[in-house]
Amino acid sequence: MNESKIQTLDQVRQFLDGTRDVHFAIASDDQSRYAHISDVVRRFGYRRLGRPDKGLVLRYLQRTSGYSEPQVKRLVKRVRAGQGLRKRYQAPAHPFARRYTHADVLLLAELDRAFGTMSGPATAHLLQRAFSHYGDGRYERLSQLSVSHLYNLRASPLYQRRRVLHTKTRPTNNSIAIRRAPAPEGRAGFIRIDSVHQGDLDGVKGVYYINAVDCVTQWQVVACCEQISEAFLLPVIEQMLQSFPFTVLGFHADNGSEYINHRVAQLLDKLRAEFTKSRPRHSNDNGLAETKNAAVVRRVFGYAHIPQRFAALINTFCTQHLTPFINLHRPCLFATEIADARKPGRVRKVYRHADVMTPLDKLASLPQALQNLRPTVQLPTLQAQARSISDLHAALRVNEARQALFKTIQRRRA
Repeated sequence: MNESKIQTLDQVRQFLDGTRDVHFAIASDDQSRYAHISDVVRRFGYRRLGRPDKGLVLRYLQRTSGYSEPQVKRLVKRVRAGQGLRKRYQAPAHPFARRYTHADVLLLAELDRAFGTMSGPATAHLLQRAFSHYGDGRYERLSQLSVSHLYNLRASPLYQRRRVLHTKTRPTNNSIAIRRAPAPEGRAGFIRIDSVHQGDLDGVKGVYYINAVDCVTQWQVVACCEQISEAFLLPVIEQMLQSFPFTVLGFHADNGSEYINHRVAQLLDKLRAEFTKSRPRHSNDNGLAETKNAAVVRRVFGYAHIPQRFAALINTFCTQHLTPFINLHRPCLFATEIADARKPGRVRKVYRHADVMTPLDKLASLPQALQNLRPTVQLPTLQAQARSISDLHAALRVNEARQALFKTIQRRRA
């Protein structure tokens, strides 16, 4: 645009009024715009103008240069002071080196996709294990990644491009089981159990998942059954209790009648296991199992309706793939209790990176781990099984088995 013939303020006013609805394509060359601003300031004698006329010239420069009002004022001030307009910013001669490359971000995205985007400390622990335990050199830099910067990488554009009804339990009065929270006292074998429903479709019930978690080691066993009646549920519970590598010493459930009944009580009595149930207004009594419902069961199976006739197929997947993976390769966060200096008598829980480990590692760290193991279970055998495949490959294998499972369900439903 050649505007050198605009010499008077009236012409400027007419220009602004006549181009109110006109949008200019401003040149990206800053030096040309700087020269234009310097020429206009000298042409109209900006220093001698009154306040209204200065505002008119500033609006004119704002319209023709494309700069914001504060930027135009700063540049005009520099021209009036006799300073030449030039771009002050220059790229640093020695920019900071990028520590984590695009390949590292893609590796992180791949691991998050396999594990379902776990928490920061758990993911950082997986990255360390991939390099230190399994010797995968691709994770050498990522093994030193801090939890805070991990979230920065997840927010990066490259990572983002790569990763492109509730029914309350009805209370019933039942004298079965002891109404208190489990007290494991650092021993493995105290189980918390809960049910997860896969949803209804036109009034037809879906499958039910049974989720059992050990209080101390977070060793988790997931099973599936058609219904939660005694005929279907009891064999599944008996199978799950035998799946734990240690002797079951305690069994805790909420107040649902599927667990608080005489048949379950007789089964636990044969095992000499303590039977407890949740207390009113103490939602955390069974909180561990409920958190695993969302973090594991819902993340793997979702919320869509699955017909009950596929319960046996899903149960096979849980037994062969899901349960070994979450206990041998999926890290969990364990709390460390410290005394609160500000409130004597209070205990505060903190989650340190050193406390992140798999359920198998937690079991091996217990002082009485070998005493409570079943006779048919050997701890070195479990550890060798965990080291036979990396965490990432185990996650990918579970995902492949899950996809095959859902393809089979879709094919048989059609």
